[in-house]
Amino acid sequence: MPELPEVETVCRSLNRHLPGQTIKRIQLRHTQLRNRLNENDMQQFCEGRQIIELRRRGKYIIAELNGERALLMHLGMTGSFRIVSQDTPPAKHEHVLFELGNGDSWRYEDARRFGILKCVQLPVAGATPEALEDLGPEPLEDGFYENYLFEKSRKRTKPLKNFIMDSKIVVGVGNIYASEALFRAGLSPLREAGSLKRKESALLFQTIRGVLAEAIEAGGTTISDFKTPDGNEGYFFRELAVYGRDQEACLSCASPIVRTVQAGRSTFYCKKCQR
Repeated sequence: MPELPEVETVCRSLNRHLPGQTIKRIQLRHTQLRNRLNENDMQQFCEGRQIIELRRRGKYIIAELNGERALLMHLGMTGSFRIVSQDTPPAKHEHVLFELGNGDSWRYEDARRFGILKCVQLPVAGATPEALEDLGPEPLEDGFYENYLFEKSRKRTKPLKNFIMDSKIVVGVGNIYASEALFRAGLSPLREAGSLKRKESALLFQTIRGVLAEAIEAGGTTISDFKTPDGNEGYFFRELAVYGRDQEACLSCASPIVRTVQAGRSTFYCKKCQR
């Protein structure tokens, strides 16, 4: 599943092509994603509207249109975009096609159809959709600060990895980057969140920010089939210290990396280095 660095990379790529373009026509080739799409409703909501900008909130992409309207999008497990000329034959799993005024076609592809695409009205131009108001702070912005995790973790009994992956605590710390940040901080993913000491939480704050910033710079992590709308793959996979390295030697101590499952997700860590 694309995580924050991948979604940020996609958003930046789309922003190089879409702002200022007008949506002339929408074609649906399949109406069932995680939510059901209605072609007539989408056409009435979007057609003739200009794309103002694209921005990210957590793992969501907000494509703002003029008139305080927006498309709220989530890539799910296998969602992706590409921008091609309108005469390009649709790929098998391209379900939503936006014909633009400049002759390009902006397309949403999703083999597993677990993504989200919703038309939403914004309270004012530039606002965050109401559906996202309960999300926690962005990890690379000021709302996420050095003592934040320590303050939020008091009396919390859930495992530390699950705690930092909770989008109501902080958004966008997905499975790959949670494992990597915890390794860098030397913290076990199995510990209760409430056991964090102030110095440990400050270090975890720094490693979360560091891992995500580096991954964005690298264009994200291509584990299976992630690509940007420009067709590029993320290369942060070269920097992974624990994720996907079950039974391989730890880069710090040479002990075998351990894989376990937490909340249905694979967790990778070093029992010796992470306490």
